[in-house]
Amino acid sequence: MISGWGFFLFLFGLWLSPQERFLLQPSGIIFFGFPLTHLLLAFCFLIPGAYLGIKGVTEMGLKAAETHRAERVISTGVYSRVRHPQYLGAILSHIGASLLFSGLYSLILTLLVIPVNYILCWKEEKEMIRAFGEEYREYQKSVPMLFPALGKSIRFVFN
Repeated sequence: MISGWGFFLFLFGLWLSPQERFLLQPSGIIFFGFPLTHLLLAFCFLIPGAYLGIKGVTEMGLKAAETHRAERVISTGVYSRVRHPQYLGAILSHIGASLLFSGLYSLILTLLVIPVNYILCWKEEKEMIRAFGEEYREYQKSVPMLFPALGKSIRFVFN
């Protein structure tokens, strides 16, 4: 749990740190202090990101989410679409918050946030294989690690 909160606090600090700001539409409408274009785009990332994070925790169970020790392989619900919905939710939320706060460096650091999340997923995968063996390997074959399949012919999969 500490590592999850620590990662969130790191991202929160990144979003709000003093940095260059950008505007996608310089003469756009300002809504509650945010450029409307940024606000709308941010919600396109924040809502699915929050959904995946919350749904991942509720389907896995709070105990397993806090300790990072799964009691079983979960392959239903959101876990039938992506093996690491919470990490995907973190990536989407990071992009959304970077857009919302117009943080240029924060948005650029997405190029680092994605590989860091991938490494965390990879580490957890090794632990899951150690704990569940062939059952988890079969799950790996049928469900993408980080990015869900978009239709039958296009798959964005990091395996």
